[in-house]
Amino acid sequence: MTGRAALAVIVAGAGLAAPVAGTPAAAAAAARAPAAIAWQPCRSYSEEALRRMVPPDRLDRFKEVLARLECGTVSVPLDYERPQGRQITVALTRLKAVDQAHRLGSLAMNPGGPGGSGYLMPVQLLTMNDDAGLNQRYDLIGFDPRGVGYSTKLNCPPPDGDPGPRPAGPETEESARRRYDIESRANAACGRSDPAFLGELTTANVARDLDRIRSGLRDQKLNFVGVSWGTWLGVVYRSQFPANVGRMFLDSVAIPRFSVVAFQDGRAAAAERNARRMAAWIAERHDRYGFGTTPQQVRDAIIALRADYDANPRRFTDLDMPLDGAIVAVSATQDAPVWPLAGQVLAELRDATGPTAPPTVKEVIGDPEPPSEPPADLPEQGNRTMNRAAFCNEDPSRLGFDAAWAAFQKRLADNPMTGRADDFSAGCAGWPLPVQPVRLRPGGGSLVLSGHRYETPSPYEWTLQTQAIVGGKVYTVDDDVHGSVLREPACAADLLSFFDTGRIDGGCAGVPVPEGDGQPAAKTLSRPATGFTF
Repeated sequence: MTGRAALAVIVAGAGLAAPVAGTPAAAAAAARAPAAIAWQPCRSYSEEALRRMVPPDRLDRFKEVLARLECGTVSVPLDYERPQGRQITVALTRLKAVDQAHRLGSLAMNPGGPGGSGYLMPVQLLTMNDDAGLNQRYDLIGFDPRGVGYSTKLNCPPPDGDPGPRPAGPETEESARRRYDIESRANAACGRSDPAFLGELTTANVARDLDRIRSGLRDQKLNFVGVSWGTWLGVVYRSQFPANVGRMFLDSVAIPRFSVVAFQDGRAAAAERNARRMAAWIAERHDRYGFGTTPQQVRDAIIALRADYDANPRRFTDLDMPLDGAIVAVSATQDAPVWPLAGQVLAELRDATGPTAPPTVKEVIGDPEPPSEPPADLPEQGNRTMNRAAFCNEDPSRLGFDAAWAAFQKRLADNPMTGRADDFSAGCAGWPLPVQPVRLRPGGGSLVLSGHRYETPSPYEWTLQTQAIVGGKVYTVDDDVHGSVLREPACAADLLSFFDTGRIDGGCAGVPVPEGDGQPAAKTLSRPATGFTF
């Protein structure tokens, strides 16, 4: 908010004068006017789209909840500094509380991103759980942030140029420079394609949109649950609208002082720490995996295996690409539920003699079936342009190649087990729009910050750093699984109790570490997310 607009708000609030049409005071008053939600019939989805959205055993439940859904849009200013200028729409949904007689209010939710769709999140949440849970006494509110899904959005064109396949082995400075040039040109072209719109894709504006939703719902206070980037949205909303917050639960808390460098460095260090936990788990199962009987022996063996695959990439006749140290590093980054599979892959990579790939290795990295064309009515799950704009509009680093390359090399050196799991990226280099940093402040309402002690995407220290800035209660989840609270019954019960009573204890066990060393339950390895997605 500019100084003039802020002054207009103060004057109007004091009742000193009625705003005159066309003045800054009038614009500020227009922005504060109660929002109107245009309720409309919800979309229907084809059977093919429904099958893409939900497992077969949950399809009937999904349809049952979907039939209760209410859908609407709210008109919001593209630029809140010009509230009477261009308007855009934000799409939202509502599942009314089952027990309306004891309703506690509206509870909005966001799944992360930035750029993730939350439009059907209430339906997805209730589909995962057979009881009404949060929906018993709360209206559940989903929405697509500006730039996503059914809200006003823009899709930038794909990058112009192709760096070609990365050579086997460690990234070379030459190939990294080609990638940097293509990515930075793509960032520049995207940002210039519609700067008026893309410059307004910020967390602060999504928070303002969220408060317009609250206003349209006629709630004095809004309750909120956010996961991953949704936690960043939550603390920004609470900073901007402290008087409008009821109860807020934020799971897997995002970095509170954002830059791409700090973001990448924090995640890389967390991945290496968690890999040491996996090394200890493998050491306890030396008879099965054969990497050593102490965590240090296992760690040394994995580092040596990664270095050997980088120096001597393996080529198998039934795989269409060579395997280098990246596959070793990716295996070492896995969350605890995937450790049996990762341990099996690492052992097979060590013992492989060819000419064909070992069975588990082939299973997890072999050529998947090409994806079929999605049905036209399948909702957008995430928008890459919104993801890029929201991050880059708030990133103060925007490194040149030499600095980006040096930071990448340092991460590799500091994280010898897992550093190779991440590719080199130009980050926000070339993004042409002004930096719009966000500063957090303590807010109102009741805040719970849920941090996972060992996870990689949102390292636990980010939870503590956020608490030091904005306050709130830390709820510690003793696992390494990003955003697991809503999926783990004991943790979800604590979350429900918090929204019902306002009280919560200090944490939960989370997703357990596998006890046995039998056949792996998981079938795929998860690769670190590209870009900056939380």
